[in-house]
Amino acid sequence: MSDRDQILAALRQQLRTVEHPSAWQSRRQFDDLAERFCTALTAAHGEVHRAGTLDAALATLGAVLAGLAVRQAALNAEPPLADVDLAGRWPEIQWRVAGEDDEDLRAFCAAADAGITGVDALLAETGTIVVSSGPGNSRLTPLLPPVHIALAPASRLTTDLFTWTAGRRGDLPANVTLISGPSKTADIEQTMAIGVHGPKRLIVILYDD
Repeated sequence: MSDRDQILAALRQQLRTVEHPSAWQSRRQFDDLAERFCTALTAAHGEVHRAGTLDAALATLGAVLAGLAVRQAALNAEPPLADVDLAGRWPEIQWRVAGEDDEDLRAFCAAADAGITGVDALLAETGTIVVSSGPGNSRLTPLLPPVHIALAPASRLTTDLFTWTAGRRGDLPANVTLISGPSKTADIEQTMAIGVHGPKRLIVILYDD
C-alpha cells in the first residue's frame, strides 16, 4: 500500500455522520423592505425609481433611456426582460441580447451606453442587488457599460444576504455579483472615486408584481 493509500484509508476510518445546523435565521427586521432598500441604495450613490406595475416600470425605463440618450444597449435575456420586445418599443436603439448573439459581446458591452438586467434578489439591509450569470445572462452586461439599469420586482426583496442564501434552492450559478451602487474605489487618502472600475451609475426600477 502506498503512502497515499494509507492516508486515504486512515481518513475513511474517521468518517462519521453529522447533523447539519438548521438554516440561519436573520435577526434583522424592517417594517418596509422596499423603503429600507431604497434608503440604503440611495446612501450608496445608487438611484431608485418606483413603479406600480411592470408596464409603468417599462415606461420609466423608456424615460431613463431617453434621458441618457442611449443609442446602444446590452440586455440580459432573463425575466422580466425575456418577455418584452424592447427593440420593438425603442427601435432607434441598437440592442445586443446576451445568449442570442455572443459574438463580440465584450466589445459591444464596452462601447454600449447602458446594460440592462433583471435581478435574482434585492437585499434591503444594504441596498444590494444580486445578479447572476448563466445562459442568456452575461456578467459583461452589468459590469462593462457606464450605466447599469436593473428592472427589479418587489417580490425579490429580502432582508439580507444570509436570509437570501438560506432560502434559495438549487445550485449556485458560476458567477454571482453583489452590486451596492455604482463602482467605487478610494486611494490611500480615502478620496472616493466613482466609476473607475465599473459602471458610473446604477439605476434600479423597482416595481410591484
